[in-house]
Amino acid sequence: MQSYSKYRARGTLGGLGVILLVTSAYSLSAGSIDTSLLETLLATGQFFGLVASDPNSSLPLVLGQIRIPRLILAIIVGSGLAMSGTVLQALFRNPMADPGLLGVSSGAAFGAAATIVLGFSFFAQAFMLFGNWLLMLVAFAGSFTSLSVVYRLATFNRRTDIPTMLLAGVAVNAITGALIGLLSYIASDTELRDLIFWSLGSLSVTDWWKLAATALIAIPSCFALLFHARALNANLLGESEARHLGFDVEKIKKRLIILVALVVSAIVSISGIIGFVGLVVPHLLRLVVGPDHRLLLPASALTGAILLILADIVARTIVAPAEIPIGIITAVLGGPFFLGLLIRHKRKQAF
Repeated sequence: MQSYSKYRARGTLGGLGVILLVTSAYSLSAGSIDTSLLETLLATGQFFGLVASDPNSSLPLVLGQIRIPRLILAIIVGSGLAMSGTVLQALFRNPMADPGLLGVSSGAAFGAAATIVLGFSFFAQAFMLFGNWLLMLVAFAGSFTSLSVVYRLATFNRRTDIPTMLLAGVAVNAITGALIGLLSYIASDTELRDLIFWSLGSLSVTDWWKLAATALIAIPSCFALLFHARALNANLLGESEARHLGFDVEKIKKRLIILVALVVSAIVSISGIIGFVGLVVPHLLRLVVGPDHRLLLPASALTGAILLILADIVARTIVAPAEIPIGIITAVLGGPFFLGLLIRHKRKQAF
């Protein structure tokens, strides 16, 4: 039975890996300029200097400066949000939990909004020092500030109460939402347009250094989450049962919350708010692979990446050459799914 589970896990992850490769290849080929797979591979090799370049072709530049960074960011964002949602749902034993639950996303959004609207007035010297990196740094600081407030409100005598943390997250989300609304009210037309586009989520990144900074934070944190699969399995039984099985529940809770905050804040600071990925992916996968987090976590990473790549393809091509904010695409997919979960939960309570 154990060997069958291993073969099943390898088959599932291998199949998802193949789907990820296929969708990635299609993502590089699709856009306002459609290309064949061979042309895409050749142009990619030309951009990285592996193949002799063609001075008459603009495709290597399009791939290297636009499509490849978008693809890498889509993989990082999709994997990070899906894994974070999986961890939070297991940690809180709440099927409605997602990465926006603890105020991490809204805190980052407030930091970015403050930079967009008040940047040159209040952060003039910081703009001179950090340039275009300032928005990312302030968004990162905002997310961690929100998390610190939520964590302190929920922690007493070195013990963290999960229901209190959830309520504190709701309160922080409401406060930051009101502050973002105030900033939107005083923003100019240009600032308001930038603010709305950022708040709806976007994978438009042309700065490889920003992408590298995000990857250096998000990818190691995601790998660290994988090592807590057994602890998450034990936590599904209840905190007291997990303690009897030898897990330091409070230390694991603190570690997981910090890791999720690192992942989500790094992602939100560069891509804006992209909702429902962390809610939808874990539910879909539990129906297929079951609740074992040793398989569920890596499968969530692969599926989240696939889902966001597909959403990005739709966002870039459906009204090409214009682009729909990717947060709208994920909301269209995730909103009905969330309503379905609520209806299902209501029916279960009725019986």
